[in-house]
Parts: sequence; structure tokens; C-alpha cells
Amino acid sequence: MKNKKSAIEPTREENYSEWYQQVIRAADLAEHSPVRGCMVIKPWGYGIWENIQRILDGMFKATGHQNAYFPLFIPLSFLQKEAEHVEGFAKECAVVTHHRLEKNSKGELVPAGELEEPLVVRPTSETIIGEMFSKWVTSYRDLPLLINQWANVVRWEMRTRLFLRTAEFLWQEGHTAHATKEEALEETMRMLNTYTEFAEKTLAIPVIKGEKTEKERFPGAVSTYTIEMMMQDRKALQGGTSHFLGQNFAKGSNIKFRDAQGGEQFVWTTSWGMTTRMIGALVMTHSDDDGLILPPKIALSQIVILPVIHKEETRKEVMGYCHSLAGELRHVLYDGRPLSVFVDEREMGGGDKLWSWVKKGVPLRLEIGPRDMAAGNVTVARRDRAPRETQQLSRQALVSSVTNILDEIQTGLFVRAKKFRDQHVKKIDSKEEFYAFFTPKNAEKPEIHGGFAYTHWCGDRSVEDQVQADLGVTIRCIPLDGEQEEGTCPFTGKKSARRVIFAKSY
Repeated sequence: MKNKKSAIEPTREENYSEWYQQVIRAADLAEHSPVRGCMVIKPWGYGIWENIQRILDGMFKATGHQNAYFPLFIPLSFLQKEAEHVEGFAKECAVVTHHRLEKNSKGELVPAGELEEPLVVRPTSETIIGEMFSKWVTSYRDLPLLINQWANVVRWEMRTRLFLRTAEFLWQEGHTAHATKEEALEETMRMLNTYTEFAEKTLAIPVIKGEKTEKERFPGAVSTYTIEMMMQDRKALQGGTSHFLGQNFAKGSNIKFRDAQGGEQFVWTTSWGMTTRMIGALVMTHSDDDGLILPPKIALSQIVILPVIHKEETRKEVMGYCHSLAGELRHVLYDGRPLSVFVDEREMGGGDKLWSWVKKGVPLRLEIGPRDMAAGNVTVARRDRAPRETQQLSRQALVSSVTNILDEIQTGLFVRAKKFRDQHVKKIDSKEEFYAFFTPKNAEKPEIHGGFAYTHWCGDRSVEDQVQADLGVTIRCIPLDGEQEEGTCPFTGKKSARRVIFAKSY
């Protein structure tokens, strides 16, 4: 290990895509499954997802939402009720057509028992949840109906990448019904702001809130809002979306209610979701060439204690001291919960043990040996700093300052990610500069080319189609924040009401 430049090979600069895969492997987050396009999420990775679930679930419930569960299988006829919706997902649907297996003459198992109606494996649940809402909502007194479910979905992807794009992935999907358009719009923005708060304050990932163009809008929605994040290769990643569905799905599913005046109305609905893709976002936003870096608020363990035992006769005393310190630290509250502390008792080389936790991204590593015990000190290493950079703290000073140290790491990661993003957001006002920005060989400084192009757009969809065909670049969003600056679209010469964010994306 000491002869290597870094723990992860290749480095980000050498091959970012392969670096990403190697960080996931080294951190033991996930691996490819025998089923093509699917992944096995391993305990360290799933534990991060459990923390995402726990924190988001609390935020949802604090705003009045309740959890429910709906079927994995959706009758094909349900999807056909909303033409634009089914068209948007048709090529990604996995379909069940038979309900049993039988042996043929060769002794092979083959599908038998054809279903009367094909069942689509859940790509998203608007249609089947709409069917249930139509039974649950009869009066204005039943509204608003605020439901969320934690589930898996299947979208048949041909080109997959762990966490970022897989045929099956985990997510939460919120679905709500309201009496008025204004209430539904308010809900749409409330959940977009919830995602923003979670991404920035918990995951330490800065985001840009915005509205999707018609081309990028969720199938069947009136409006789609998004949080867009910049990864370290300067590509965009969509972090979470919130959709104002208007009355489109209500009419397709016949969700009506009797208002206070006795009239019959269709409800107004929303849907919103965030997925295991956020684990990929964590990897690509914060990690370095030595492995994963986890913000303390989302880490499985904020602290790992590494006993340093050179002589067997000191083992019992050192282990006892380590467990005593772990117990003391677990009484400290951080972000509303007791600190999670792990004592690594594995019998393996100290260097290998240390580097395994560097790669896993644990925020704080504490090394304790007989000398540390005798001096009443602890050797402290922070994951946001160089692996060999350490400091000596007394046990008492560590316990009293540990939350401040973790807050420094949490805040520092956000500041670092925001600084990186802001350095790679550029206002561009000519087509020539735009094309050069997204073409490395044309850039004056290839190492800093690309990112978010903050450019005027007249609203013409043909512009989106052209830059995507030429450069693989799309409009990520029409930003909600910031001043609206009128100008000229560099692609058409037409007037533009404001700038939008163009970028390459995952």
C-alpha cells in the first residue's frame, strides 16, 4: 500500500468511470448480481440506505404523510388509462404474462398458464395508487390524502451502472391528492424543498432547484421540478423530483370528491421520489482517490476505534480501554441520536485494517495502544484529511469536542462540494463558446472544461434535440432561484426570458 500513490486505482483523473466502480467495490457497498442489470446491495451500502430512509421518513411524517404499500404488479389496462404516461415508460416495462412453470418433453421448465391480462412490474405507481385513491376519496373531508411508500421498482435498463442506473432499484414514492390546484402546487414545492434540505444538510451535497422542460418532464405530469447536483467529473445528476400532476391522473383513475357545496370535482394530485441513486451521488460528490468519504450525518458509524496491539499480553487491557471509550462516546448525542461507534477487533495487520476503514469512508478513526492509554491520549484521524494526518487529543478533550469535529467535517464537505460546483458553472452567450465548453479537445484548459453552462434558451425544443444529438448535453433545469435576466438565445437568435442549466448528465 505504501508504494501506491493512492488506495484506489485508477484515480479520478485517470478514469473517472472506473474509479467510481472501484470506490464502490473497495467500500463494499454493492456488486453486480447474477441477474443482468440488477445489483446486490451489501450491508455497508444498505446501511446507508437505511439511514436515508430513516431521516427522510421522519421528514415526511413531520409534514403529515403516512406510509402505505401497494402491489408490485400493475394490470396493463391501468397503464393504458393515461396515454402519455404509458408511452413514457413503455420501453422500460418488464411484463409478466404467465403464472406457472411446467416441464416440457426435454425436462426443461417453461412458462405455462397464460394470464388473462398481462401484469407490468411496477415502474412507478401513479396508476394503481390512483385506482385505490378513487375508492378512498369521496368527500372534501377525505382531503388532503398524503401517502408515501418505500418500495422497489423495475425499469428495464440496457446500460447499467451500480446505484446510478439499474434495472431494479429502491426508492420512496409519495402520492397525494388535494381539493384545489393551489394546495397541490404547494405540496409539490414543499416536497422539492424537503429534498433540498435533506441533500444539503444531511448528504452535504449542494443542489440547484429548478423546473424541467417539457422534453424532460415526467410522463403525464403538468410540471416536474428537480434538484440537480454536480459530480466531480462535472456531470449533472438528478437527485430527486417532485411532480405536479394536475388532474390528468385523477381523470384517468376517476378520483372524484363532493365539495362543500355538494358539487362533484376531480382531485388534484402530486407525486415525488428519491432513490438509491443518492448513494451514487454520495460516492461521486465527496470521495477521493483513497476511497469513500461519508458525511457524519449519513454515516453508519461516525467513529471506528482501532486497537493497536503489538504484544499479546496487552490485548485485554487495550480492548477493555477501547470498549470503555466506545461506551462513553455512545452516550454523546449527534444530530439527535447517540453516536454510532464500532470497535474493530479483527486480527489483521494494522495497515490493512486502517486502510479498510479509509476506503469505507468512516468520518473519524481513533487509534489506541498502550502508550496512548498511559498518556491518557487518543490518536485521531479525520477522513476529510490526508490518511496519515493525525492529531493527539486527551480522552476527555475528544469526548467533549467530538460533535464539533463531526460538524466541521459535515460543513467542510458541503463547502468543498459547493466551491467545486461554483467553479464549474459558467455563463455562456455564444454557440461557439457553448460547443467548445462541452468539447474537451477544443477547450483551452481541458482539465477544467465542462460543467454547468448557464445559457439563454428561447424555449424551442429543437435546440434541446440538437445539442443532445451533437454533444450529449441536455437542459437539466430552469432554475427557480436567482434573478431572471432577459437576453438572446445563442442557438436561434430569438429572445429569451432567462438562463437555463445545460450539462452532460447521468
